[in-house]
Amino acid sequence: MKIALPLKEISRKSKKYTGGKAYALSVLAGEGMNIPDGICITSHAYNHFISSTGLRNLIFMELNKKSFSSMRWEEIWDISLTIRNFFLNTPLPEELYRNLKEIIDINFRGKYVAVRSSAPGEDSQRTSFAGLHESFLNIRGTEEIIKHIKLVWSSLWSDGALLYRKELGLDVKKSSMAVIVQEIIKGEKSGVVFSVNPSNSSETVIESVHGFNQGLVDGTVEPHRWLIDRKKGHILSYKESSSSKYIISSEKGVEISDLPAEKINTPPLQDEEVLKVFNLSMACEKIFASPQDVEWTFRNTMLYALQSRPVTAVFFGDDTDDKRPWYLSLKRSFEHLKILRKRVEDELLPQMDRAAQKLAVTDFSSMSDMELKEEIEKRKDTYKKWKDVYWDEFIPLAHGMRLFGQFYNDTLNPEDPYEFMDLLSGEDLIALERNKSLQKISYLITDDVYNKYISHGVLSEDVDKALDEYMNKFCYLSGEELNLSQEKEGFIKLLLQLYKNPVKKKEKNRKEQEIFFMSFFEEKKKPQAIEMLELGRASYRLRDNDNIYLGRIKGQLQRAMNEYKLRGFVYEESHESRKENNGEREFSLKARQISGQSAGQGIATGTARVILKQSDLFEFRHGEILVCDAVQPDMTFIVPLASAIVERRGGMLIHGAIIAREYGLPCITGVTDAASLIHTGDEIMVDGYLGIVIIQKSLSVD
Repeated sequence: MKIALPLKEISRKSKKYTGGKAYALSVLAGEGMNIPDGICITSHAYNHFISSTGLRNLIFMELNKKSFSSMRWEEIWDISLTIRNFFLNTPLPEELYRNLKEIIDINFRGKYVAVRSSAPGEDSQRTSFAGLHESFLNIRGTEEIIKHIKLVWSSLWSDGALLYRKELGLDVKKSSMAVIVQEIIKGEKSGVVFSVNPSNSSETVIESVHGFNQGLVDGTVEPHRWLIDRKKGHILSYKESSSSKYIISSEKGVEISDLPAEKINTPPLQDEEVLKVFNLSMACEKIFASPQDVEWTFRNTMLYALQSRPVTAVFFGDDTDDKRPWYLSLKRSFEHLKILRKRVEDELLPQMDRAAQKLAVTDFSSMSDMELKEEIEKRKDTYKKWKDVYWDEFIPLAHGMRLFGQFYNDTLNPEDPYEFMDLLSGEDLIALERNKSLQKISYLITDDVYNKYISHGVLSEDVDKALDEYMNKFCYLSGEELNLSQEKEGFIKLLLQLYKNPVKKKEKNRKEQEIFFMSFFEEKKKPQAIEMLELGRASYRLRDNDNIYLGRIKGQLQRAMNEYKLRGFVYEESHESRKENNGEREFSLKARQISGQSAGQGIATGTARVILKQSDLFEFRHGEILVCDAVQPDMTFIVPLASAIVERRGGMLIHGAIIAREYGLPCITGVTDAASLIHTGDEIMVDGYLGIVIIQKSLSVD
């Protein structure tokens, strides 16, 4: 059982344990093409690692906690991060480590290398899954190379790969990963070429950047683009890039840098080099008897083929309802996210806030019925506009949390893959500000005020005024016809509970955690670590706050619709309205123990309060366990009263998980049918360590 083969010695027979990428490079080398020297760590090494260490069983358990078809995107990412952490924290068996170390020392001592995936079955004419598995550039040193081999192994179970698990045939018992380790070619200009343009079969398309290819692949650097006539080999068109950046080598990997002045607005390739790349793609197409997607680089005048894979039908734009490409598109590079963060914080959120304020001051009393109806239509358009912004700009920025989490785990190798969340928490969340404001109002209540309200239903003037100010600032109607007096009455109930049960938020020494985190970096690397942390915190804030900003717009739409209904008109409900079952429940489902994902540690026992609609919030009592489909931002004012949270929506980075961690509450997410299996009044125990809800006493009927 060979754990490594030189690339040039890989045969068709060995392809099953070296993968398509490695085999393709071997074929190209046999045809006289220039490829970087390297070896393939075969899938035998992967299989030995996960079998002898028990990782295979851990992966199996993680993938089978819940039906895959019922998982949300966030839950799939959580699984991926957990499995990645397994690989990082599991040492190689001694014999495997010795063999790998010897092979790497012999071939790459003192050299910078690229570490790339080559999963068997990854690239074929029918299925190409570019970008689902990891690649790392400019890695040096035996220990670093071994670490990155393990990271490539773990990427077999990346969220992208898991989304395509059926097409990839991902089965814990059968799936494996080979890894290519090649001497890095520090090309001055790099790119990709499609021998057949996915948009026009009579053309070849070439994209190129200065420096390394990574900037082109991850979207950090806009490429220069040429279209070539496939039959004649003539350049049909050239589109210049406006980018002033490029990717270059650094001490530990690669980094983005400013282009030298002489290269700005200058194409990386001369016409004769464009034709060299074109001829390379035609040669690869002929060798493999199918259109090829070829990655290449120039060092001096030498053109190297870095990899070649089939151009598949997936590129040709078939109509589909498949949302997986959209999900994968949310992953942005660090540089992209920095730019997006500035746009969101400096432009979009202030614009959104001004739009909500403008809608809030509109006086409906002076409008005729027709004018009010027209106003509703305008507000629907405004809401749709900002909802599109939410999906197109805000949701992608949430990837900053994930990027930081991966960066943190790769650096510190913590046992808890979500330890990084404690560094992000404590930021300026609107939900927390709102809760603190409500708590402050409760401090104005005295025994005398409390008793007078209980007896006569009258608040003191200062409490009444403070509550009106609070509601004006923080309360926005969202999807239900609650009038202001009903809503105010509900908040008074909550205030009285807060008065009797003051909330003490769990305090965390974030400064100490930050110092600990920074201690892992050399001085010259600390600025990058700080930038990553700041991006993660900005992403964390937005992940919680964006829904509240959008809720303000939606609330003002609902305010106009409620006014229209108060005038006696029937207005057709928007499809955006929440789907509710009017409080009706199905009692046929029963369970004693149900499981989900632990999103907040701790154990709590109490009475369940199932939230099905907004008015249910004001029935919440101190010490109850909040059970719902999903914790929405406009629900979080009851969280300080809760002893635990259980929700159907899954994921460590969703709103409910974030707010639970802020208050140190046990929290379980991803509990399928949580609001059906659990009923208000059930006595339940929430084990936030194991991710289990035990129904100790059920009030459901037969």
